[in-house]
Amino acid sequence: MNNLTKLMIATAISGSIPSTLTAQDNLRSSVVKIESTHKFPDLFRPWTKSQPRKSQGSGVIIEGNLILTNAHVVRYARQIYVQGYQSDDRIAATVTAISSEMDLAVLELQDDKFFTQRPALSLTENLPSIKDPVNAYGYPVGGNELSVTEGIISRIEMAAYYQETVGLRIQVDAALNPGNSGGPAIVDGKIVGIVYSGIPSADNIGYLIPADEVRMFLDDIKDGRYDGKPHMFDGVQKTENTAMRRRLGLPDDVSGLMVQSPYRSHEDYPLKQWDVITKIASHPLDREGNVQIRDDLRLSFLYLVPKLARDGKVNLTVLRDGKTVEVDLPVKVRRDLVLPYLHNDYPRYFIYGPLVFSQATQEIVTPHQALNALLRARGSPLLTRNQQETAFEGEQIVVVPSRFFPHRITKGYDDPVLQVVKEINGVPTRNLAHLVETLRDAGGEFVEFRFAGNHQVTLVFRRAEIASSTEEILEDNGIRFQYSKDLVDIWHRNDD
Repeated sequence: MNNLTKLMIATAISGSIPSTLTAQDNLRSSVVKIESTHKFPDLFRPWTKSQPRKSQGSGVIIEGNLILTNAHVVRYARQIYVQGYQSDDRIAATVTAISSEMDLAVLELQDDKFFTQRPALSLTENLPSIKDPVNAYGYPVGGNELSVTEGIISRIEMAAYYQETVGLRIQVDAALNPGNSGGPAIVDGKIVGIVYSGIPSADNIGYLIPADEVRMFLDDIKDGRYDGKPHMFDGVQKTENTAMRRRLGLPDDVSGLMVQSPYRSHEDYPLKQWDVITKIASHPLDREGNVQIRDDLRLSFLYLVPKLARDGKVNLTVLRDGKTVEVDLPVKVRRDLVLPYLHNDYPRYFIYGPLVFSQATQEIVTPHQALNALLRARGSPLLTRNQQETAFEGEQIVVVPSRFFPHRITKGYDDPVLQVVKEINGVPTRNLAHLVETLRDAGGEFVEFRFAGNHQVTLVFRRAEIASSTEEILEDNGIRFQYSKDLVDIWHRNDD
C-alpha cells in the first residue's frame, strides 16, 4: 500500500484533513488578487489626469480585516477591486494608508463578510537567516489562479527605496513576475516579507520588504496617517584607508565612519566635519559603518536609526580631535526640498490667460533626463536648485509646465514651457499661492512676467486682455477649473 493510499484511508476514517494541507489552504485563502484602474497625474497638463491604466497585483490579509499590498499596486487608483482565492466575486476596496517611500499600502473593503473564511496572516517576529526556504504567493501575469514559487533567502541588506528613503531589503531566488507585487513571502506559515521588486534581466532575483519594515509602517499608521521613518542626512565615508586613519588619529582598535559633510553647518549642530562616528547608542560601528545585529548578520548602522530615535534624536558616540564625545543627533523624516515629491497628490496649478503655472516637483525633473541639456543651457533652477532645501519657509519653485494656450495675445512670444517664474510686476515669486495673490491684487495697465535663468525672458500683457482671455481659453479647451482646489479661496479672497 503506497503512502497516498494510506493518506486517503486515514483521512476517510478520521473525517478530517491533514494539518499540513489545512495550513496550506489557510495560506492560500489569505492571499488576494488586486485589480486597479489608475489615473496618474499629467505633469505637463496639470489641470487634467492621464488616461486610465489598469494593473494587476497581489495582497495579503492581515489583522483588523485589512489587506496589505504595495503602494505601486494602488497608487493613484480610481477603482480597486479585490478578488479572493477561488472566488469569482470582486469586492470594491479603498486605500486607507500609503507610503510611496517604502512601497506599502493598506486597503479596506466595503464588505467585511469577505474575511469570514479568510484568516489573517501574522508577521514573523525575527529576521530570517540566509538559506531559509521561502515561498512567494501571488497572482503574476500569465494566468488567473494563485501562483506559489519556492526559493531561499539569499541576502539581507540595507538599500535605497524611493524618495530618499533607505530601509532593509531581503533578496530571494524565488521566481517573481509582474503581478506578484504586494503578495506575501512565507516562512514557517508567517509573512517574512512583501514582494515588491525584481530584476527582469536576471534569473530568479527578487526583493522583499521585510516584516521588520512592514511592522514599522503599520505602527506608524495607527494614528490614521503615515508620517515616515526618521533618517540622518549627513554625508559619511569609510575609514579603511591607512592615511585617512592616521589623519583622523584613529587607533587600530577603533572603527567607524568619518563625517564628510554635516547636514547642517551652523555652530550648534552636533556633528562636525572630520568627526568619526564610532557608536550608535551602545552599538559599535566597523570600518564600513556596519553594526552586529546577531551572530550571522551585520547591517549598516542606518538600520538602527529609526529604531533608536527618541523625540527626533538619536544618540551617537564620536571621536573628535582624539576625544570621545556623546552627541544627540537630530533626525527627520525627509528633507525640506525646494523641489519636493508629490507623495500621491496631484500637481497644483493655476491658469491665467494663455499661461499655466504649477509648483515644480521632483517628478517633473527626475524622470526626464532628456530635458537636462535644455535646462542646463538655460541655467534653470529646475537643475541648479534640484536636491537643494528651501531657502526660507514656504519657498517653492513655480514653473510653466506646458505651452501657451492658443490666443492672439501671445503674438510674437516664444513658448515659456519649463521656464521658472522669477517675478511678476517686479515682485519676486515666493510660491504658487503668492503668485496667485500677486495676480489677484495686480493694478495698472500691464502685467509683466520675468523668468529665471541665463536667458531671461519677459512677457508683457495688457492686464484687462489677459484677465478676460482666461474664461475664453478655459471654454475653448474644455477645462473645468482655473485652479487646483487649494487655490480657490486665495483667488476669490477679495470677491466679497
